[in-house]
Amino acid sequence: MKSMKTAELFAGIGGFRLAAEALGIQTVWANDKDPKACAVYRNRFGSDSIIEGDVLERLDEIPPHDILSAGFPCQPFSSAGKKQGIEDARGTLFQVIIDVLRKRQPRYFILENVKRLLEMENGWHFATILHFLSQLDYRIEWRLLNATHFGLAQNRKRVIIVGVRVDDDDVPVRLTSETELSMLDPEDLSDLVSVGSWPELGRHGASFPNWGLCYDGRFFSADLPDFSDRCAPVILTDVLERHVDSKFDFTDITMQWLHKNTPVESFVDGVQILSNQAGGARMGYTIFGTAGVAPTLTASTSRHYERYKIGNRYRRLTNVEYARLQGFPDDHCKTASIYDQYILFGNAVPPPLASWALARLVGKGANIPTQGTQIKMALSA
Repeated sequence: MKSMKTAELFAGIGGFRLAAEALGIQTVWANDKDPKACAVYRNRFGSDSIIEGDVLERLDEIPPHDILSAGFPCQPFSSAGKKQGIEDARGTLFQVIIDVLRKRQPRYFILENVKRLLEMENGWHFATILHFLSQLDYRIEWRLLNATHFGLAQNRKRVIIVGVRVDDDDVPVRLTSETELSMLDPEDLSDLVSVGSWPELGRHGASFPNWGLCYDGRFFSADLPDFSDRCAPVILTDVLERHVDSKFDFTDITMQWLHKNTPVESFVDGVQILSNQAGGARMGYTIFGTAGVAPTLTASTSRHYERYKIGNRYRRLTNVEYARLQGFPDDHCKTASIYDQYILFGNAVPPPLASWALARLVGKGANIPTQGTQIKMALSA
């Protein structure tokens, strides 16, 4: 079988590339404008592995490929088109994805973004994304996934959007199993049979559910039950370094305000909170435990100094622990400073999560719904 090829937009430090490599998929082109991310990418994958700079100036260089992947920036859209029930994507970096899909027409695409994408601007933002994607002759599916499902000790919820070109004979529903779909309300399943009965995208609610399908400007969505394909749970204790330099500890000054904290001793979304101030509103004063998972790692510098009680020490997580929480090799970002590694890892797509979704997309995952399902009939109608 001929090896599939992928092109990676907004590549960062290569989360999608690691996912593709794990499946034997060759990345033939990648781009990012961040010099620090590109330096890591080149060190990890080769000196000619990524094109650094403005993607708008390099669109004509993108070679033919089977899969387009992108962890795209979440920009606000123009409201100029709202009178027509949809917003305007022109002038945004998301439009780059549309342009590449229209020109190269890869068999598949896979996109990743934050959870709030489903509810931004009372659902208009996500409706706009689905609208423009569904104009390109792709059958689209989205699902909200959590890094904790894939053996990572981090509460990180991400929206994955996949598309399969309509002339593909394979089954278009990838991110769900028949078992999960069978747990939907029978009335929902009856609505699923006919695409013509699906509401138009302009009739979305204030927030989209955690799973759905979209085709030709219409959508079907539902809140699926708890994820059924999960790995064994992992907690922070399982990924912590054994020997950590004292530079990661609280300073004497920061230790002085601990007596002002209010004990909490509870778990929120799997995150153990030992104590905080102002009910958690003062983010830098929250103390986390290690019996749960980490809160979502981000690229915001204010989140790099979250404090944990580990044994008798109070310290921040190390850059190596950030790598492990995201599913990267410990030394993946070794060319960057420790400070920059927090930013680079916090902005990345976790490779294990991306690998699961990519495997399902290209038919290498288990329990993909068979061609005899109602979904196959619906989307082929």
